[in-house]
Amino acid sequence: MPRPSHLPPARIPASPRRRDRHGRGLRGPLLPPNLPAWRTRAERFDAMVIAAADDLARRHPEITQMQFAVEEVPPSDPAPWEKGVVLGRGFAAEPRAGLPARIVLYRRPITSRAADDAELAELVRRVVVEQVALMLGRRPEEIDPDL
Repeated sequence: MPRPSHLPPARIPASPRRRDRHGRGLRGPLLPPNLPAWRTRAERFDAMVIAAADDLARRHPEITQMQFAVEEVPPSDPAPWEKGVVLGRGFAAEPRAGLPARIVLYRRPITSRAADDAELAELVRRVVVEQVALMLGRRPEEIDPDL
């Protein structure tokens, strides 16, 4: 059947290209996976929380029973005793529901207070120590004497 004259000419499908249109080859990854920038800021923050919790768990085995989580921002309704922006919260274990004790760190408020990665790692550690101390009913200096 002939093609109507008001339609553009039919395109013949080209063979799959082995190179891009400028002849430079296909694009590769911007950063190889072995470089540090491969991970996102959120992944690096999560790694800092895990490192701080693992380090404390070596000294205090009861920390291994706690769960650690990271959320972007705290909920909009702070508790009456919380003043200012909350950096982390601890939630007691609920044995009836089968939930262990949980500690939640809030990534954006913590990262906004740090100037560089070293300061961020120190602040993350400090918040983890404070929350663990609250959960265990002890002072932060007892949990981590280096603070």
